Amino acid sequence: MKNTHLEVSTARADLVAAIIAHVPFEGWSEPAFQAAVADLEMDPGLARVICPRGAIDLAVAYHRAGDASMRAALEEADLAALKFREKVAAAVRFRLEAADPELVRRGSSVFALPGNAPTGAGLIWGTADAIWTALGDTSQDFNWYSKRLTLSGVYSATVLYWLGDTSEGHEETWEFLDRRIENVMQFEKVKGKLTANPLVKRILDGVRAPQPEPMPGREGGQ
Repeated sequence: MKNTHLEVSTARADLVAAIIAHVPFEGWSEPAFQAAVADLEMDPGLARVICPRGAIDLAVAYHRAGDASMRAALEEADLAALKFREKVAAAVRFRLEAADPELVRRGSSVFALPGNAPTGAGLIWGTADAIWTALGDTSQDFNWYSKRLTLSGVYSATVLYWLGDTSEGHEETWEFLDRRIENVMQFEKVKGKLTANPLVKRILDGVRAPQPEPMPGREGGQ
């Protein structure tokens, strides 16, 4: 059977590249999606198969491409001498530097709509997960959730600040980010004291991180 995964991924990436010119004027909208399809001279039916939700799917793809760029930047950077909180700050900074503020602003408006809010929340969680995973997090218990939950809050707040920041080089945003991460470090200290309680520890010991789904055809060691 022919593997078309790469072709679909490439076509979706082409659509993302094409819609970017239209989003500042039309937002992540149906008119912008149709304009991108027309620019590529792509069959509209094929485009709808690739992106059933139209521009929403392209906004999702744009966000995930930013996550991928952030991971690549972390792999290339020499972070060995940094404290862990500084590594987290660097990851968030790399993530924001991989994005265009106007495209993010338009995306924030779309994902604030009730029907799209779960998707937007999932993307933020995915970014937090990508950061922790890239930084080597191996937690399999309650910490897996708490780390991603707190970083999701930090990232969301920093994005909002970044969108309104007019300082040179977004220096005020990076200062804001440092303050938010300091708050997270304080939370970790409080959490450490809380989990020292035997009753709380017994409850949290039953919490496990989600396990990856087995690959098809791999059951039984195949």
